[in-house]
Amino acid sequence: MFLICGEALFDVYVGETTSTGVMLDARIGGSPYNVAMGLSRMGRAAGLLTGNAQDSLGARLMKAARDEGMDTRFLLPKPALTTLALIGVAPDGAAQYSFYSEGSVDWAVTEADLPSLEGISAVHVGSYSLVLEPAGSSFLTLARRARGSRLVSLDPNIRLGVVPDRARWQERIGDFLRCADLVKVSDEDLAVLCPGKGVETAARDWLAIGPKMVVVTLGGEGAFAVTAEHMVRVPGKAIRVEDTVGAGDTFQAALLTALDEMGHASPSAIAELSAETISRALAFAVEASAITCQRRGADLPHRHLLPALG
Repeated sequence: MFLICGEALFDVYVGETTSTGVMLDARIGGSPYNVAMGLSRMGRAAGLLTGNAQDSLGARLMKAARDEGMDTRFLLPKPALTTLALIGVAPDGAAQYSFYSEGSVDWAVTEADLPSLEGISAVHVGSYSLVLEPAGSSFLTLARRARGSRLVSLDPNIRLGVVPDRARWQERIGDFLRCADLVKVSDEDLAVLCPGKGVETAARDWLAIGPKMVVVTLGGEGAFAVTAEHMVRVPGKAIRVEDTVGAGDTFQAALLTALDEMGHASPSAIAELSAETISRALAFAVEASAITCQRRGADLPHRHLLPALG
């Protein structure tokens, strides 16, 4: 099973104005939640480790997780509120976020909440829960426990609107890089975390810290991956973009799915990937992301919509 660590929240879209205000459209989201949902939709066993509010929003998140077939044992009841992410969409479809999250349930996971690794084959960590406390330190402890025996995956997915201190992100991501086997990062996040460096140089610098493969997504231009042996690029797809919400999370879930289906979702296998296998995995992830970008919100594709990997 894939254990995904991080937040579950509601994305709140700002809609048309009314005579007394604006229309709001609230949808379940959060990068780690989306990754867990995407893995489940693609036929992988997945659970989400996070705090879950004991209110109507928390109940809705729990129901949605069950409906998606996710393992809900790790949705922990906590006496705090659910985060809201207010989203505006730019003319090019890019999402613009404002977070209402101070002291929310995303912060609340402690080391005492960490599960046994029995039955867990991979641990994925990502997004702003990495730098909130006590959750961030707790997830780092879990990643360190998993290192070497389980696949450890990282997607920084930084949100300066939640934690604006770039140095804090850099320090914490550095800690996780020393535990991770696989890193997926957007070119935008890499530019924030490694200012003044080209994306390929920054990716290779990260590779030298510890990961066995670093994958960089390039928006509509596709993605590339670097390992000790290979540099692999795949192009993007020409599509009409509805919005980009959940695109990176879709890529992450699809990348993990592809590696798992091909029998490479382990620390030792990631270290020995061929260029052909990497290319197939990246192309699969690009295809999945393109589907999400043609839908409103983080509506990730099911496995039958994606090509075979054989």
